Amino acid sequence: MYHRAVFALLCAVSAALLFFLPPQLMAESSTLRVATFNVSMEATNYPDDSAPNQHTLARQLKVAGNVQINGIAEQIQRLRPDVVLLNEFDECASPEQCIEDFQTHYLGRSQNDQEPIRYDYAYVAPVNTGVLSGVDLNGDGQVSLPEDAYGWGRFPGHYGMVLLSQYPIDTARVRTFQTFLWKDMPDAQVPRLADGRPYYSEDAWQRFRLSSKSHWDVPIDVDGTRVHFLASHPTPPVFDGDEDRNGLRNHDEIRLWADYINNASYLYDDSGRKGGLAEGARFVILGDLNASDCGGAAHPEAIKQLLTHPSVQDPKPRSDAAAQKWADKPCAERSTHDMGLRLDYVLPSRDGLEVVDTGVFWPTSTDDLAYLVAERKTGSDHRLVWVDLRITDE
Repeated sequence: MYHRAVFALLCAVSAALLFFLPPQLMAESSTLRVATFNVSMEATNYPDDSAPNQHTLARQLKVAGNVQINGIAEQIQRLRPDVVLLNEFDECASPEQCIEDFQTHYLGRSQNDQEPIRYDYAYVAPVNTGVLSGVDLNGDGQVSLPEDAYGWGRFPGHYGMVLLSQYPIDTARVRTFQTFLWKDMPDAQVPRLADGRPYYSEDAWQRFRLSSKSHWDVPIDVDGTRVHFLASHPTPPVFDGDEDRNGLRNHDEIRLWADYINNASYLYDDSGRKGGLAEGARFVILGDLNASDCGGAAHPEAIKQLLTHPSVQDPKPRSDAAAQKWADKPCAERSTHDMGLRLDYVLPSRDGLEVVDTGVFWPTSTDDLAYLVAERKTGSDHRLVWVDLRITDE
């Protein structure tokens, strides 16, 4: 009798607490917050006495106090994503140590009275930036960095990326596409000169990797449900000529994900496994994709390959700050970059994931948090984009 009474009392108290619990806290308890953030933590952002290299970021992370990294950490502490992709987080000589130092000296220390945060799981792998191709890609008669790397970079891992997670990563099933060759994509967008000849020599084309950094499929176990996080950072569609080599590459880097979620048979990963995702798999495409659906230099159809894909839903995150800053621009409210373009995306699958909420962290100029986005030296030229998801059975 005593046990029944206690049980009834506990049920009544729980019901009362649930009734009075703020809606936002109720949502947080049952949703997965996913974010992407180009953090601009790359070597040329930290000038010192030596040339930018794999030790530059490491030196900044060894001790607390870098103002820019403080700002990055504070934004993550405020938004508290469960899974977050960090683009332009240089691959250090010891990647795991850099991640640990970032967590210890920045995320793990309160920034402006925010609660510290720690991620027990992280994924990092080699990228193509700064990896010398061995051929003269730009035709200047020399083979040298950064122009003749598989991805533009001053050292291996420049502009790298890291995925942090509160949930276990199934590392045994991670797939990477760092070495997939551009020529092996059917109907690839081959850059050509004005006279129709290919921009790249035959030798260069035979070796040219599609991904300017890499493409990662990182499966994460979210309370017993597998979700595939498809992370990348395609090349910006600028810094080229009339041949549009970067614009075309950007298009096909984005296409790789469209084909991957279609389970295209031509794809092969770095382990030699072929094909893409199985039908019905839950996934989230995320990263700085360097392509906008409203203006910019990207191929007009580049990002539409994902935004209009029948398996993808676009949460269309927005901010009042961007809407006010570029009031005369179409789609201004969805901008994620200082130039007024939407470049950063979190795109969940239609199968098995429901969008609960979304946004771009961009305080207005009159907001108390405006200091976090006022200058690049206190943060980044990109904004953190987040989406709250609920796992469903459908």
